Amino acid sequence: MSEATIGDVARRAGVSVTTVSRFLAGQPVRAADTIRTAVQDLAYRPSPVARSLRSGRTRSIALVVPDVTNPYFAAVVKGAEAVARQDEYHLFLSNTDEDVDREAAVLADLIGRVDGAILAPTVESDEAPLRAHQAGLPLVFLDREIGGSALFDAVLVDNAGGSRSAAEHLLDLGHRRFAIVNGTMHSTPGRQRREAFLETLTARGIDPAEIDEEVGDFREQGGYQAVMRLLAREHPPTALFVTNNLMTVGALRALHDLGVRVPEQLSIVGFDDLDLAALLMPPLTVVDRPMEEQGAIAMRLLLRRLRESDDVTPRRIVLETKLLVRGSTARPTAGNRTPLS
Repeated sequence: MSEATIGDVARRAGVSVTTVSRFLAGQPVRAADTIRTAVQDLAYRPSPVARSLRSGRTRSIALVVPDVTNPYFAAVVKGAEAVARQDEYHLFLSNTDEDVDREAAVLADLIGRVDGAILAPTVESDEAPLRAHQAGLPLVFLDREIGGSALFDAVLVDNAGGSRSAAEHLLDLGHRRFAIVNGTMHSTPGRQRREAFLETLTARGIDPAEIDEEVGDFREQGGYQAVMRLLAREHPPTALFVTNNLMTVGALRALHDLGVRVPEQLSIVGFDDLDLAALLMPPLTVVDRPMEEQGAIAMRLLLRRLRESDDVTPRRIVLETKLLVRGSTARPTAGNRTPLS
């Protein structure tokens, strides 16, 4: 049996197609009750294309992320898509691969094709979102910000608080030789996580010159190579903080290849929980955050802006993190402990 058309509804209700169209658009019509009954009797569902033509909306939203292979962004997409589906919006995913030029091209291509976009900007100095905003594309920032972010809704997490909790946990265990594997310093999480970790250590008496740093560009291979470089040094650390999940996977792979025992020889804390983190041997201590919730809130903010116009006051929401202490951190062994000078 074929689906009912708007013409079928009009014939059943004894009105014109134009009258039915006005009713479906939410406009007052005299035969509203008759049309409503006809719609229900025929189980009529308005065509998404027709609705878009009437409303000027595509019913489509883009989610633009820097790395689709990152489990964090997969969780974000899940949360955003669940909210979008409730409002009958379609969600399209685009990957910028941490490339500023690619991001600019993606945003330019989205203008006029989607009703709005959720974006994790590649770098804080990014100008492409401002150009898209000026061209009329509603944007909500996710996880990252840019200069001029006061113009945009944003859903972030307490990166600084998460990094402080990691540093304090390792300090309280008695560690004094530290290393950090960080992502790019040009991004919001890369900068905030590094700064808070180092500030916490120095506030507790650790000499900044004694803290080893390596950049792993938020990728698994970057984390692997960073740890290989760190442990090749004359005085390797006893405590390691890795500032995202993919780099943590790479770091663990490097430790395995080097035969380093965790936590007997090296304690490690990662940022972002992984599905298998609690099942590793030993289970991984991590800074956790509400990933799906971030995506859901970002989508709600964007839908609010689409409903209430671009004049609504931008909101900046920062979600809390929490440290999940598991088996990958412990007190340093006597041979590895170095007293403060």
